[in-house]
Amino acid sequence: MTPEGAPAHQLLTLPNLITLARLASVPATIWLILHHRLDIAFLLFLAAGLSDALDGWLARYTNSRSAIGALLDPVADKALLISVYVTLAAMGVLPDWLAILVVFRDVVIVGGLLLLWMLGARTAIKPLYISKLNTAMQLILAGFALFHAGFGVELHLPLLVLIWLTAATTLWSGLAYVLAAGHRLKAPPT
Repeated sequence: MTPEGAPAHQLLTLPNLITLARLASVPATIWLILHHRLDIAFLLFLAAGLSDALDGWLARYTNSRSAIGALLDPVADKALLISVYVTLAAMGVLPDWLAILVVFRDVVIVGGLLLLWMLGARTAIKPLYISKLNTAMQLILAGFALFHAGFGVELHLPLLVLIWLTAATTLWSGLAYVLAAGHRLKAPPT
């Protein structure tokens, strides 16, 4: 939904610039984690999360939504989440199997979309409710793990609960997308 008279590809809107800044924060966040500055990485991750809420609100409030922004926003979110999960797993803060699961789910979804596209099944990307819940769980866990490790706060039981909840929603979400794609392939062409 782009504003009347504005091109769908308009890049330099304030919400898009905020999203680009969030995308640019990914390498800095990873560098901070690798250099054992998880406290500052937590603050940068928190700022990125707040910027995600801000750019969405600004796009709606100023009616400056664009097709590029609609694509750029989830790319920035996934780049940050996947990078943080893989790095935290490499540092031993999160279990490696969870990082693999998170990455694999996204690879399956993107691969499935590419397969559907190659088979001629054009499909709009519509996030499922469980996918939104999964993204929220992934964000909460990543922030919690950064806070836990960065500030040395002993919160092992809540961290363990969040790990298993995130794993469950990641599996559930991935399965839901696979089943939805299967239904699309079975459905007669319109």
